[in-house]
Amino acid sequence: MPDNRTAHLYIDTRRSISPVSPLIFSGFAEHMGRCIYGGIYDPGSPHADENGLRRDVLAALRELNFRSIRYPGGNFLSGYDWEDGVGPRDKRPARRDLAWQTHESNHFGSDEFINFCREIKSEPMLAVNMGTGSIQDAANLVEYCNAPPGTKYPDLRVANGNRQPHGVGYWCLGNEMDGHWQIGHLEAHEYGRKALEAAKMMRWHDPDIQLVLCGSSTWEMPGFPEWDRIALEHCYELVDYHSMHKYADNRDNDTDSFLATTVALEEFVETLEGVLRYVKAKTRSKREVYLSWDEWNISGDYGEVKGDWKEAPRLIEEVYTLEDALVAAQWLNLFLRRADVVKIACLAQIVNVIAPILTETDALLKQSIFYPFLLFSRLARGNSLDLLLQSPRHETKRYGDVPLLDVSATHDPETRLGALFLVNRSQSEEALLGFHWQNVRPLNTRAWQLAGTDPMAVNSFEQPNRVVARPLAVQSIETGSQLLLPPLSFTAFEMILR
Repeated sequence: MPDNRTAHLYIDTRRSISPVSPLIFSGFAEHMGRCIYGGIYDPGSPHADENGLRRDVLAALRELNFRSIRYPGGNFLSGYDWEDGVGPRDKRPARRDLAWQTHESNHFGSDEFINFCREIKSEPMLAVNMGTGSIQDAANLVEYCNAPPGTKYPDLRVANGNRQPHGVGYWCLGNEMDGHWQIGHLEAHEYGRKALEAAKMMRWHDPDIQLVLCGSSTWEMPGFPEWDRIALEHCYELVDYHSMHKYADNRDNDTDSFLATTVALEEFVETLEGVLRYVKAKTRSKREVYLSWDEWNISGDYGEVKGDWKEAPRLIEEVYTLEDALVAAQWLNLFLRRADVVKIACLAQIVNVIAPILTETDALLKQSIFYPFLLFSRLARGNSLDLLLQSPRHETKRYGDVPLLDVSATHDPETRLGALFLVNRSQSEEALLGFHWQNVRPLNTRAWQLAGTDPMAVNSFEQPNRVVARPLAVQSIETGSQLLLPPLSFTAFEMILR
């Protein structure tokens, strides 16, 4: 390979961006399609435990090690009465869910969700209804979950079998309230005022909770980023995070551009970072508010999604490809590179609905996007590193000239463990990468690689191991060594740095 096609990576553990928040490895579960019923909760499955939770699903989710799970929505949230989902199941009312036009049995609610989170060792992140719900409803849910017995709602929790408070630490103030599709849609000033008053009451019940303000649904919204500024100016002093949502797609069938999606995603972060700085300055605040990317994933064009009033219909059960896995890996690279401002990120969703896991009654499939998340979640720890990458470039229709490689790295000073993540975006070009360690030496290196020649390759119940991360034999990645990265590949390293 000619020298001008060789990439060079310079790594110095003294160049640290920020500690990595474990919450960037979080997930999202909504009462939509078969995420809850038929996914997490499926009493009719031979894999169900005594509580109706799927043992095989729990095991797969434990592998991914989601640090928190956001629940119960999503669009579903804005028409949801949380009191419908607590108490004896045979007393809970069935409802028509207007968001997805499905039948909601309410057999799975807040208490079951908390139990589910404990089973997978994940922190619950509850969202309150800012659509049809009142600020009183939001405060009541915090009281139900977090207050000691002795008043109405904690006593209701005790009567439902939970004497000890649930201790929910993370709360979202609604979902996509700027969207005209949202039940109870609000304009920015209306939402900001309502969110402020809800936040006050919620914090009065528990001053230690952390709150996520609802941001623009996506950067394509006509109100972006003005919506974000207005909402933040109302609530900056009472919230800890500001939410952002985005789903990527390859609807144009342009793989080169799709594999460079993070170019636009980085600009999204930069814009909202600027809004946060502006509002902090304008309000003369001494506090820091961070970003919560609490819905992210790849999704195709499903048009209007409706469930025909069925219970747990099959909705947007995306089948993920190799190219989807490579975009997911780059998204996770971005979270590490912007660890200074992105502190929460929720993969949306976790089972069946645009998810890394698909189920049938007696079977489970790990999709292509399962494996990048698994490796980042398992290996990334400590501080995110400010890398210097000199990469060959290639042309894309949508984003112009972009680097061939996309990279991130972490280092834990206490354990001296390091991790390095590399994506070769090209469909056809190998990339020869030279390593330059500037203050440490990598030892005991292990590596895994997900790669293929067909960007549309998928896993299936018949062929579950077509697109998976496999151990990679690597002689050395010390200074002076080189590694040939194949096209359409994601490679992850773990090493001791001394």
